[in-house]
Formats: sequence, C-alpha cells, structure tokens
Amino acid sequence: MSKHLTIIDHPLVQHKLSLMRRKETPSATFRQLLWETSMLLAYEVTRDLPLTTISLDTPLCRMQAPVIDGKKLALVSILRAGNGLLDGLLEVIPAARVGFVGLYRDEETLEPVEYYLKVPPQLDQRLVIAVDPMLATGNSSVAAIERLKREGANDLRMLCLLAAPEGVERMKEAHPDVPIFTAALDEKLNERGYIVPGLGDAGDRMFGTN
Repeated sequence: MSKHLTIIDHPLVQHKLSLMRRKETPSATFRQLLWETSMLLAYEVTRDLPLTTISLDTPLCRMQAPVIDGKKLALVSILRAGNGLLDGLLEVIPAARVGFVGLYRDEETLEPVEYYLKVPPQLDQRLVIAVDPMLATGNSSVAAIERLKREGANDLRMLCLLAAPEGVERMKEAHPDVPIFTAALDEKLNERGYIVPGLGDAGDRMFGTN
C-alpha cells in the first residue's frame, strides 16, 4: 500500500473477487458479482470526499447536517468492460455525471486505439473517477487518463478490480498524480499481456464473448 496505490482488502470484496476468478463462473453470475463488488469499491474510492453542512428539519428539530461539497463528481467508463464497474458505482452515487472513453487494445502491439469519447462538461471542477476492471499493461489506462486531462480533468482517480505490477508502474510513471484503487495486485502479466492469475478478459467474462 502506498500513496499511489490503495488495495481494498475488505473481506466481502475479496470473497466476491475469488468467485469471479473461477473459470466456471457463468457470465450472468460474473456480472452480478462485479456489480456487487463495485458498490463496495465505491465506498473506498470516495472515502475522503469533501463535506459541507446544510440546514434541515428532522421530524424532531432543525440541525446542521453534512452533505457532499462541490460539483457532482464524474464517473468515466473505459469501454467496454468499464461499464461493469460503472453500473454498481451509479447505484451508490446516482447523481454522478457519466462519461465514456472507447479504447480497444491492438492485439499485435498491445497499444490502445481510441474510437469514442463523450464526457461531462466542466471536468476541471469535478473529481473524475476513471473505471476499468483490469489494469494490465497500463497502456489503455494511461491513454484514457491523458485524454481526460486534455478535456480539462485535474483531479483524477483510477478504479479497477485487478492490477498487475507492470500496469501500476506504467501508470505511476505517466501519471504520478493519479491514485489507483484496486481489489488486488496480482503477480504479473503473461506474454499476451493478460494478468496472472487474473480472471481472464473481463469484457469476455461479462458478456460471454471470446
């Protein structure tokens, strides 16, 4: 654990992650588990959101009560697998603004190729949480964060389900100002750029594709 990397080791998160790792877990169950896990991850990635107070009436009296301060935060899904985390986050933070960065990995070069971008306005005034289940080579995450910075984002966090040491280092080199939150730091990448032991391709596991 470091300032740059936070491993969310809550027992419920770890239990659900283990069920997702099993190759026998069907797509419908995988999606449900990812949705449940993302709600738990949401608590940690937003733990230090700034608060202010408002005056309100309870059934018994008037009081000063804490509420989240500042503009509504932005959740940005790195397509396509990022949507699996996005859905659960929106259950917990329904007022968040939502954006999408479409990237796919060239299987020959392992480099990201952008094909879609749609983000909320005023990113420079929002906390922006980029979500993608897998931080593998880090190339897609680095490219997505760079793209969001060009759109004005200056307060960014990266949320993923699994990370490889290579991806964490790549992100740290390219974006040392962007903290990473993950449920597990796995052993390594294999020759195809997949996280080991990992859980396979998160998008394929979610949608039943190969």
